[in-house]
Amino acid sequence: MPDTFTGSAPGRVNLIGEHTDYNGGMVLPAALSIGLEVALMPRKDSAVAVTSNGYDAPSIRDIDDDAVGEWSDPCVGAIREANAVGMLGGGATLDVHSTIPEGSGLSSSAALIVAVLKAARAAAGDGPNDIELAVAARRVENHYIGVPCGIMDQMAVALATPGTAMALDTKTLDYDLVALPESYEMVVVHSGLTRKLTDGRYSARKEECDAAKRFFGTDDLCLLDRATVEAADLDSIPRRRALHCLTEHARVKFALAAMKAGDMHSVGALMNESHASMRDLFEMSLPEIDGLVESAVEFGALGARLTGGGFGGCIVACLEQGRRASWLERLLAKHPQGRFIDAVGA
Repeated sequence: MPDTFTGSAPGRVNLIGEHTDYNGGMVLPAALSIGLEVALMPRKDSAVAVTSNGYDAPSIRDIDDDAVGEWSDPCVGAIREANAVGMLGGGATLDVHSTIPEGSGLSSSAALIVAVLKAARAAAGDGPNDIELAVAARRVENHYIGVPCGIMDQMAVALATPGTAMALDTKTLDYDLVALPESYEMVVVHSGLTRKLTDGRYSARKEECDAAKRFFGTDDLCLLDRATVEAADLDSIPRRRALHCLTEHARVKFALAAMKAGDMHSVGALMNESHASMRDLFEMSLPEIDGLVESAVEFGALGARLTGGGFGGCIVACLEQGRRASWLERLLAKHPQGRFIDAVGA
């Protein structure tokens, strides 16, 4: 019987810095305690056979199959990539155990791809380092699955550690792991609305950002001057997207400085500003999520915002330690479709 090799990756919550990672900006994600583990057995044929605790029926695909919009696409793409970089020489039998809710905006697909690649690296006995693995995982999302995402999710699930936030410069891939303050926690609540990056709305936002990039002749919307963007003779939609990106990048830098200084009230205020920008400038929120964010702050959070690619998924809220139980009780009583997912702190 072939040897079995394992790989694991956490889910992630982005504390602030949305849609900046493919526009040359900063992000501040943190690893969650929920995650997934993959057991991999190499095969000599070209089959990719996958079972998962999240799906009743197993999936049997061929390594040469194109993505078809099925749950096993990330596995097939990851095995193809593992072959391309020399870690495997054929198919694989995979068993996936995940505690990340699908469609939650907590990087379930990135975690799955990274975990498969880590298991393949264990099978090979050597291979890409974690940064190179994250870059390979992004290639799977971009070129195989067809999601034009940035590098944040893959870097966060490949490198972040519990109790820290990852201050990542997505242009250079330089990063710093920053300890989360001991007296506060970031609480993740699912809105009850699932999302899918392949449904077209994420790609539409990417295309609108690309239009702004062409106009300004840069790949780095986040580094543009605000006055320049506001004065430009540019259509209103790409202008709003660019304004979100550059102001969101600035908010990440301010939030990072405030967090390091222990000023979580400023972090909360920046989270609120971030949500307003996502709602009004990037237009990636939904009324139900806006209501959940509003209630989260009304009931005592220092700040709250949509997290992830948008159009559903989770919010993240900054709370003082010890307040979560009563806060959640009030929040979920008003928004019964919501549910607690996880909390991260020191």
